[in-house]
Amino acid sequence: MQSNHINYVELPAQHLEASKTFFEKVFDWVFEDFGPDYSAFSNSGLDGGFFRAEFASRPQSGAALVVLYSNDLAQTLARVESHGGTIEQPIFEFPGGRRFHFLDPSGNEWAVWSK
Repeated sequence: MQSNHINYVELPAQHLEASKTFFEKVFDWVFEDFGPDYSAFSNSGLDGGFFRAEFASRPQSGAALVVLYSNDLAQTLARVESHGGTIEQPIFEFPGGRRFHFLDPSGNEWAVWSK
């Protein structure tokens, strides 16, 4: 661990089990449960966890946007859709690459980008 670096991120999950299954299937994340209302994830680039909540993380309401990287953007978009994610913004270009935004099964917004 490095001092003064982001070490962990926590996100809400209205549907904790569905969110875990989604991220396991689409992104190969690994989960460890800590009681019925919290699950830590790893193998994601930055460790973190989901806590059961009745709200979602959306940039429109002031939340940070978590952005993942993919070597194959079209394939990742297809996996997101096939495992229950909702495409919020289809693939578009931006300075530095291309990306899309999606909602996970708990309604949290994420982005995936590629060069």
